[in-house]
Amino acid sequence: MRKKRGIGLLLAAAIGFGVLGACGGPADTKQANQAEQKEEEREPVTLKFWNYGNTITDTEFNKLIVEPTKAKYPHITLERIKTDADTTPEDLVATGEIPDIIYTSSGPAYYRFLDIGIVQELDELIEKHKVDTSRIKPAILESIKSYTPEGKVIAIPLSFNLLITYYNKEIFDKFGVPYPSDEPKTWREWLELGRKLTVQDNGVQYLGIDLGGPGNLVRSLNLGNVDPATGRSSLADPGWSELYGLLKEQYELPGFIGPDNQIVYDRVTFMEERRLAIRPSFLANMVGPLEELRQQGIELDWDIAPAPHFGNNEVGGSIHSLILSNQSKHADDAFLVLALILSDETQRLVSRNGRVPSIINPELEKEFGADIEVLKGKKVENVFKLTAKPNNPPHPLDNELGELLTKAAEEIALGGRDVNSALRAAEEESNRIIDAWEKTGIK
Repeated sequence: MRKKRGIGLLLAAAIGFGVLGACGGPADTKQANQAEQKEEEREPVTLKFWNYGNTITDTEFNKLIVEPTKAKYPHITLERIKTDADTTPEDLVATGEIPDIIYTSSGPAYYRFLDIGIVQELDELIEKHKVDTSRIKPAILESIKSYTPEGKVIAIPLSFNLLITYYNKEIFDKFGVPYPSDEPKTWREWLELGRKLTVQDNGVQYLGIDLGGPGNLVRSLNLGNVDPATGRSSLADPGWSELYGLLKEQYELPGFIGPDNQIVYDRVTFMEERRLAIRPSFLANMVGPLEELRQQGIELDWDIAPAPHFGNNEVGGSIHSLILSNQSKHADDAFLVLALILSDETQRLVSRNGRVPSIINPELEKEFGADIEVLKGKKVENVFKLTAKPNNPPHPLDNELGELLTKAAEEIALGGRDVNSALRAAEEESNRIIDAWEKTGIK
C-alpha cells in the first residue's frame, strides 16, 4: 500500500552549503590548501541529470548548476539526459538509465519518484558534510517536510516558482483602461478588471483575464485536496465554493469560451496572439519564453503586478528542486552538487536570472532579474509584494484528485452545471478514490 510504503525513501534536504565560517588565520590557510590538494586528487566522475515536468533551459542548466559545480568541484562533470516531453519516470526506470540527480517540482512528482523507489535519504550526508538547513526559507522548508509523516525533507530547493500577474499594456491602451496599480488585488478584483477588457473588436475576441484552472487559484488558499484531519475530500470547504464561483463568473463572460470549447488559455494567447490582457501565472512559465521572444526581435509591451490573493496577502507557488537518486554510484559527489545550489553565490545567480531564491537573504532579492534583458524596466519589485506561503497539504492522490477538479470546472463551463452540484459530485468521486486507495493501495 502506497500510504504505508515506507516513505523512508525520503530526503532530509533543504540544505545550506558553504556556511562553515572561516577566519583568516594560518591554520585556516593550511586547511584551505589541504582541501585544494584533496580536490585535485579526486577521481573524475560524470553525473547524469534529468529534468521532469519543470522548465529549465540549457542556458539555465549551465549557468545555475553546471558552471558553479565545475568551479567548485572540477572533478565533477554533469551530463544532461535529453528525453521526449512525454517520457515518464517509469519509462526511464524501464530503460535502466536512472539519473544521479532529478530536477522536478513539489507536488505529485515527489510522490511519483517515491512510489517507484528511487529517492535517496540524505540524513547521513547532511550530517557528514555539516550543512545548515536553517538557511532555507521557512515556507519552502515546511512544504518539503510535509511530504513525509516523519517531517523529513525530500528535495533540495533551487528556487520558489511563485505566481505573478502579467498584463499586456497594449490591450489596456487599445480600450482606454488604466493600467493596474502596484497594490495587491484579490482574485475577484482582478476578475472585475478583466471584465472591462473582454471585448470583441474587428473580428478579434480579446480576453480580459484568464484566472487559470482551479489548481491555479487554490495555491492562494491553505487548502489541499484531502483534509489532513479527516482523511476525506476537502471539497465541502467553503473555500472551494468561492473559488469555483469565480471560475463560473469567468466562464460566463461573453466571448470567454473559445470556439472549440476552450476554457483555459496559455502563454501563446498572451505573447503571440496578443489578445489576452491579464494572465496570473508562474514566473518560470513566462519569463524565459518572453526573453526568447525578445531575442527573436519580437517586442511586447507588458509588465507585472502582484499576484492575486484571497484577502490574505499570501502567494503560492511550486518549489523547483533536486532529488538524489538512490541508484547513484556517486552519492557523495551528487550530494555536493545538490548542496552547492544553496550557496550564496549560486542563489545570487538564481535571483539575477529571474527566479526567486530559496534561501534567507533579502539582499539577493534586490538583484532579481538583473541578468535578464526582458525584465529590465519591469516592476520586478511586485514579485515580492505578497508573503510567500507554504504549499498546501499534499497527498499521494493529488494527481488523480486534481483531474476531478478540472472535470468539475469543465462541467460548470460547458455543461451548465451549478457550482454546488459539480462540487458534490467531485467530492463523492474523490472519496471513492480515497477509499479504494486506503483499502488496497490501488487507485
